Amino acid sequence: MGYKYILGLALMVLLSACTNQPVKQGYVSLPVFEAWFDDKIVFYVTTDISDRKMAKEMNANYVPRLRNTIPKYPKPPSVRTALERVYAFPNSHQTRNVFPSAPDPVGAENRDKQYSPLWLMYNVVWLDSSKAYTLKSEGAIYDAEEKGLVSIERTNIVVNCPVVHPPI
Repeated sequence: MGYKYILGLALMVLLSACTNQPVKQGYVSLPVFEAWFDDKIVFYVTTDISDRKMAKEMNANYVPRLRNTIPKYPKPPSVRTALERVYAFPNSHQTRNVFPSAPDPVGAENRDKQYSPLWLMYNVVWLDSSKAYTLKSEGAIYDAEEKGLVSIERTNIVVNCPVVHPPI
């Protein structure tokens, strides 16, 4: 038996003892969404959101305390936080968000030390919607901003959206 199995079994026994309830191992179903990361599609689930309206729309937990993770701005570059940026497109010009990092590979062997499942949402707004095209990376978003095509607006919405394996 592997240590993960034994650890999981021990946790189930401990939870059962603490709650006087039998603990069953099982699965839950969560909707899986697609996002762009460096011109590739990645998959993620949304579990928690700091904005009540958005949490309701996404059928996620409303967690206002996630806002406590937002540092005071302007933040010096040397101040590191667990928050990453996620880029959303509120005017529906693009249905997939853009992530600046993702686990490489997804799972326990991840080598990307920049990845975090906590995201501070930035809205990308096309200044002239007739010039809109699909942006598939953070670099493409910055390039479009530099060309005067989009504006990037920071929100105070924090989301917990772990990148996961592709659906089977």
